[in-house]
Amino acid sequence: MIRIVAFSILSVLFFSNCKSKYQRTLERELASGVRHDSLFFGLALGMEGQKFYSICWDMNKAGKMTQGPNNLSARYYLNEGLKAPANFDFYPTYKNNIIAEMPTIFSYKDWAPWNKALCADSLLVDVKSLAEKWYGNGFIEIKSKKRGELWVKVDGNRRIKLFTEEPNMVHMIITDMTNIPDPIQ
Repeated sequence: MIRIVAFSILSVLFFSNCKSKYQRTLERELASGVRHDSLFFGLALGMEGQKFYSICWDMNKAGKMTQGPNNLSARYYLNEGLKAPANFDFYPTYKNNIIAEMPTIFSYKDWAPWNKALCADSLLVDVKSLAEKWYGNGFIEIKSKKRGELWVKVDGNRRIKLFTEEPNMVHMIITDMTNIPDPIQ
């Protein structure tokens, strides 16, 4: 009986110390109490919906952005920062009318199935480099059963996740982990 109890205690201690680097980073950053709400273009996590629309409307009037496909997102044309011109589509997820998450999609404008240099794998490297310029270094590579290779960075409450799904698109999802505490997938 003593051996079973000792084995159980050792097992619990062993497995509790087997957290992934991502899980340890997430717990440390959330415990820090630090908030990083900055997104891009003056947008921020925690921003009210009307402010988001106002900023996008002003950028649209200035000719810097337009509507995305099927009028379901805002589209910004990235002509710098990547190796080729790209579309940058985004539209927030709201919780109680404030931005809790910002899903985005990058795609090279000149992508074609036969143009391997502009496929998602190449774009992921490019977007990761751009994200490091915007948000700093510290992305962790994670192998996911659902998504394959993905990159994640956690700064305080803000998690930035980069991954491919389609042959020509890279997703960057920026989440306020105090509002949407979802697991990595």
